This record gives sequence, C-alpha cells and structure tokens, in this order.
Amino acid sequence: MDAGTLHNQIGAVQLHICSNDSGFLRKFRNSSLQCISKGFALDVKLLSKGICNSKHGKVRVTYTSLCHASVVDPALRTSLSANDYNQKPSIESSLILIRHGESLWNEKNLFTGCVDVPLTKRGIEEAIEAGKRISNIPVDIIYTSALIRAQMTAMLAMTQHRRKKVPIITHDESEQAKAWSQIFSDETNKQSIPVITAWQLNERMYGELQGLNKKETAERYGKEKVHDWRRSYDIPPPNGESLEMCSQRAVAYFREKIEPQLQSGKNVMVAAHGNSLRSIIMYLDKLTSQEVINLELSTGVPLLYIYKDTKFIKRGSPVGPTEAGVYAYTKSLALYRQKLDEMFQ
Repeated sequence: MDAGTLHNQIGAVQLHICSNDSGFLRKFRNSSLQCISKGFALDVKLLSKGICNSKHGKVRVTYTSLCHASVVDPALRTSLSANDYNQKPSIESSLILIRHGESLWNEKNLFTGCVDVPLTKRGIEEAIEAGKRISNIPVDIIYTSALIRAQMTAMLAMTQHRRKKVPIITHDESEQAKAWSQIFSDETNKQSIPVITAWQLNERMYGELQGLNKKETAERYGKEKVHDWRRSYDIPPPNGESLEMCSQRAVAYFREKIEPQLQSGKNVMVAAHGNSLRSIIMYLDKLTSQEVINLELSTGVPLLYIYKDTKFIKRGSPVGPTEAGVYAYTKSLALYRQKLDEMFQ
C-alpha cells in the first residue's frame, strides 16, 4: 500500500481500554499514539474526550477520533528506536537549483533578460542531463520563473526522474482558471507534481540592452562600462535592473513562498536564471556583494542543498545517476535512493 492510499483510508481510530484506574484514564485521555505499519509511520493525536460506561466494576472507554496523521515515505525515514516516540524528528528536505539550459539568444550572444525565448537543441540536452543528475533526489514541488526557457528546463529534467511523476503547471490567475485546470482523480493527483511559476524568479531585466549583441555593445559603450552593467552589484544597465534590485524580489519570494515549503519537509526544485539564482545563493551561502558578483553558474547544471535544523547545507552538483556520488549520502537521501532501487529493479 503506498502512502497516498494509506492516507485516504484513514478515517477514525477507536481504542477500547478497560481499567478501574481513573488516574490512568485521565492520563491516557490526552495522549498521542504512534503506529508503525509496513514501514509507514503514523503520528495520531487523540482529540475526543471519550465516552465512559461503567460495567461490573470496570470502566470501558471508547475513544473515537478523527486523527491528524502524517504518512512518511518509508525511504525518507530511518528505523524507529524507543527514544523516537518521545522526540520530534528533525526535518530534512532537499533544495535543487537549476539554471535553464542554453537559450536561442545565449547561442546568438544576445542580452536576453526578460525577453521570453526558448531553448536550443543543446539547451534541451542540458536540461535532460540535469534531470539524470537529480533522478534519485525527491521532488515534491517545483518553482520556475515565468519565462519559457526555465519552464522547459524543469519539464525536460523531470522526464528523467525515476518516480515518473508528471509536472503540471498550476493556474490560479483567476477562479475560472483554477476551475478549468482542476484534476478530479485522486490517483492522478498523487502521481503529479505542482509547478508554480513566478515572475519574481525571472532573469534581471536588462533594460535597453535586451536584444543587443554583447560583443557589439562592448565595442560601442566600452568594455569597462558594459562589465559594470553585467557584473557589478548595484549598477543597473540603462532603464534596467541591477543585481541588487533583482535580488530584492527573488530573495523576498524565496523567503515568503519557497522556504516555508522546505520547513514543512517538502523537497523543492527551482528552475530559474543566472542572476535570480545568484541572488538566492547569496542568501543561502551568506555571500557578500563582492563574492556574489564573481559567482558563475553554468547552464543546465543542478546544485543541491539540504535544509536541516533551519540551516542550508551546500552539497554541490549531483553526478550522473549511475555514480555513487557522496553528495547524496545524507541518510535520508541514501534511503530514498535505496527505495527507488527496490521499486524499479
């Protein structure tokens, strides 16, 4: 039975206890129950006060409770010891960052910014290769920019994931959009991954440079001036955004929308752009404004972070799926990969 099926079959828990010890009953009334069944862990909180009936000098207590239960993927949970029943487990989640594959304007050496152009053939291959590298890492939710090159990268990467879940772009721009894109099958929903698009993750807007050839622009304005526009932290191109301005919107969105998902235990992938991702990495790694301007991100190469105990731990870039890269071997990720091997061998 998979986690989703088990969750759907949870309705109520009934406990029948007979005791003439009223102190025991008072203590039990406010207790929690943890059940372990076939590798799935249930944390059940008893909510009702119970109904007591006296018979033959004993008290029969029936507790009926709609329960709060969290079903944990067995590949992401270690074996339980006696102490685990009294300790809240430490939440560990994965964060994957991917800069989009090569775009048609990357190929032509043009300033792209917020102009919406697709991937080249090479960019498609880079996205697929990125997917192979993350094929053993759990993904529960995907965030992309509003630009097609980032969305293509996310979708193509997920075609390589071993869980074979389908990434589906959410549409909540209107009530009608929500209604028209609704899925009416619980089973289909369980085999889907929501994809949320956000303009805040867009590449920085290059203003009047967008569409210009980078080499020709350097010849026209001077290499030093163009270098300042491209690589300084707080100098924007004409009528465009500086990296600092891009960072303000990208990091604010990450903290408000994405970080809470990680805190709740969700595994997140973000497909975006060189400057929006540099901004997020600046926040994750606590880089200075001088350090971030020297940070280079290759197209189509994923980066992995582990979120644990309110901290982000950088693990680097995953290697190919057939290699036992040490990046994966937090205990939870190793167990997840082991479970995938068992499921798909």
